[in-house]
Amino acid sequence: MPTPSDKPLRDRVKLLGQLLGQTLRDREGRNVLDAVETLRQGFIELRSQSDLAPDIRERLLRFIAALNPEMLNHVVRAFNAYFNLANIAEENFQHQLRREQVRRGKALWRGSFDETLRVLRADGVDARRLQTLLDQLCFTPVFTAHPTEAKRRVLLGAQRRVFVTNGKLDNPALNRYQRAEVVEELQSQIQILWKTDEVRSFKPQVRDEIKNGLYYFRESIFQALPTLYRNLERALNAVYGDVGGKTGIRIPCLLRFGSWIGGDRDGNPFVTPETTALALRLQAQEILREYLRRIEELNRHLTYSSSLDMPSPVFAARLEADAEQMSALFADAPRQYAQEPYRRKLFLIYHRLRHNHDRARARAEGHPEAVPTPFWGYASEQAFLDDLYLIRDSLIAHGDRAVADGELTDLIRLAETFGFYLTALDVRQESGRHTAAVTEIFAVAPNLPDYAALSEEQRLAVLSELLAKPGTPLLYCDSLSSATRETLDVFQVMAQLREEISPCAFDNYVISMTHEASHILEVLFLGSFAGLAGRRADGSWHCALRVAPLFETIADLNRVEILLSRLLDQPTYQALLAAAGGVQDVMVGYSDSCKDGGILASNWGLYQAQQRAVALTAARGFGCRLFHGRGGTVGRGGGPTHDSILSQPTGTVKGRIKITEQGEVLSFKYQNVETAVYELTLGITGLMKASRHLVQTVPPEPPEAAAVMAELARHGEAAYRELTEQTPGFMDYFYEATPLGEIALLNLGSRPSHRAHGDRSKYSVRAIPWMFGWGLSRHTLPGWYGIGTALARWRGDDPQRLETLQMLYREWPFFRALLDNSQMSLNKVDVNIAREYARLCHNADAEKRIYQQFRTEYEQTCYEIMAVAQISTLLEENPTLAKSLERRNPYLDPLNHIQVTLLLRYRQALRDQGADSPEAEKWLRPLLRSINALAAGMRNTG
Repeated sequence: MPTPSDKPLRDRVKLLGQLLGQTLRDREGRNVLDAVETLRQGFIELRSQSDLAPDIRERLLRFIAALNPEMLNHVVRAFNAYFNLANIAEENFQHQLRREQVRRGKALWRGSFDETLRVLRADGVDARRLQTLLDQLCFTPVFTAHPTEAKRRVLLGAQRRVFVTNGKLDNPALNRYQRAEVVEELQSQIQILWKTDEVRSFKPQVRDEIKNGLYYFRESIFQALPTLYRNLERALNAVYGDVGGKTGIRIPCLLRFGSWIGGDRDGNPFVTPETTALALRLQAQEILREYLRRIEELNRHLTYSSSLDMPSPVFAARLEADAEQMSALFADAPRQYAQEPYRRKLFLIYHRLRHNHDRARARAEGHPEAVPTPFWGYASEQAFLDDLYLIRDSLIAHGDRAVADGELTDLIRLAETFGFYLTALDVRQESGRHTAAVTEIFAVAPNLPDYAALSEEQRLAVLSELLAKPGTPLLYCDSLSSATRETLDVFQVMAQLREEISPCAFDNYVISMTHEASHILEVLFLGSFAGLAGRRADGSWHCALRVAPLFETIADLNRVEILLSRLLDQPTYQALLAAAGGVQDVMVGYSDSCKDGGILASNWGLYQAQQRAVALTAARGFGCRLFHGRGGTVGRGGGPTHDSILSQPTGTVKGRIKITEQGEVLSFKYQNVETAVYELTLGITGLMKASRHLVQTVPPEPPEAAAVMAELARHGEAAYRELTEQTPGFMDYFYEATPLGEIALLNLGSRPSHRAHGDRSKYSVRAIPWMFGWGLSRHTLPGWYGIGTALARWRGDDPQRLETLQMLYREWPFFRALLDNSQMSLNKVDVNIAREYARLCHNADAEKRIYQQFRTEYEQTCYEIMAVAQISTLLEENPTLAKSLERRNPYLDPLNHIQVTLLLRYRQALRDQGADSPEAEKWLRPLLRSINALAAGMRNTG
């Protein structure tokens, strides 16, 4: 399919840029607009006239150096606003292209429901097999509060309004005057955007992060989800219409949402048991508010009269029983809705939900006495769903299926997806905290050994024995340390909230830094004190904890087989896992493994770990659900979701997958309804395609693949570790040639940027600021370093080996996705700008040596990837992305040079006068704004 012209996009970006320019001129003065234009046009000239580059660069740097802090502040904010407007225009343009395809009846885009179903049917998946496949699917995006979202929530709201207004300009029915009115509205919204501060004044608390996560459900997901299911229904009618379409193939609930916000306590001392309870209660309020709103809408619409249509006998009996139970509601108007049975039922449903909502709010606000009495609320989300099913079935019974399939079905879809909990909260904690708690409990308990002195086998044996004892164990001592008490309190809160809100309120208990099988049994042992796991008096097993070991370093990924074998061979654990549903959850971390050993070793380690985990669990009669800890950048597993799922090892995606949505990814995917529908669809269809092996035989990966990739990973890891661990001065280069220290001042998230305060080692710095720093300084090193060396060493001068690599790129989705994603990272590298950041280093010799290593590997990686992909330029096969990045360069370039200048001045002020000095403060403000602006321009951060 030919690439559509992007002229409408360029015209729209130009219009938005002009409106921004008018705002700058009117609000800040002509001199600000002139400064912005001087830099924009100057850097365009710099890229186009390479023969004059040194002179042009020197002139531009002198111009930047002459700008005072106030002017720099305005200039940086102007570029940031431009990027945000350009992002809005691009997002809307892609949405309009998709709408046009639908309108013209053309073949729809790759990853649409229409395309996916056509591929499946053409490959022999009939309606029966498709139903089998659909019944096993569950796509679960998991929202996290990882500190890479550089935008404030109030700014997201302002951008959403610009997006909606901008979309009005695509209406062909607008006349000249109406169009002018829309442009005027856009102008006023851009003025508001300009006057909205994009930098947070204070570091967000966990409560703020919880509310940030809820924002996306309220603004887009509640509307997107019903639209998604309707799109699937239309596709079923179009592709499987001859066998009944949506009536012949039942669409189950394909989507669940998860969250770490308020549950992820690994390295975040601000996530307490109370915080976890607050998160779930706020989530419950959010979804119950949405249900109440939709019930009110249905009440206005389902105005059926019993004199014209009688509801089903089952419905009538239930309505009578409910009305009698809540007769007090009709005390003042006993005949209210007496002749309108559906409205009467919805009136009762509304008040029951109101009680559920008010109870959640009372507990969230710490006022349990405010819980309504008598309490008429639903005892469970299933009881609410049963009421909705009752209305639906009654409508269908008297011939009104079309009505039942409307707003009521939309509400049912929401209730099936979100229950009363909205998102299933994951709890995450580092393994050492559990080991310390178990050690302390053993120390104070009679007749238990010194846990710290036990071998791994002894630990497994004693924990298995304790878990197999019937009944809930007793704590032997009240004088446990505060850390152990808090660890135990988390499990108590989980037990309480499962009872209070929903048994589905929690999903995984994730153990970071899982090094031993005993780390999983430790969690189950600690959970047994809260009654979450163990053996009942009658000998039966119960387990409400879905424990997910997280494998995140190269060494841990290589130990998956040993660890899971030890764990799954424990009879006690087998019994508990069977009681929990018989599915072992395994989480694999992209971020830390990439930071640890480089992108090749990380990706190959992740690939093999998944294969081993699925094979091991299957051999013991259990299922396996993979949980992917992905971030926004390529170095943290980022990239298109659809292709990412398809690139997983053949046969490992068994209908279920969890994927983290971190930081800025949330606003890119879920800020707008239209994009949320598109992105969630890509996830579900990727899962459908990757799970085809459940209903038909699929071709295996190329036979050469594993051996070739193993060698490439070995070469790539060696090159990466040589740079990051064996090169003298490398970590100093990282801290000095990137804005890492300044990123920590930006108030992005509640979690510290380092595991250990004051430790500047590669281990201590977290993966997110590691990726963020390299990205801002235009190195993007984690997303590609080592690939060039690996490809060159493996193929040498042998043309047959090059042909093998080219074949793998064509036929192996994993290898193709790896190299394509690395192209995105390489395309954001600018060796000249990276050189400017490198000059910030104090040790000139180390700086030149490390920069040269970086540049040499960059050039080799570009050459090797283009040879394997058989392309002449990076991103040749993704022209849309290439054009997008090309459009941004004239705005990114000046921002990077401004940031280097600001880093120099701010750091000099720190050395001379200290962090609290007026001199440091005046340079810090525009510096922080430059981080925001570059994050918006590069479209990912950490």
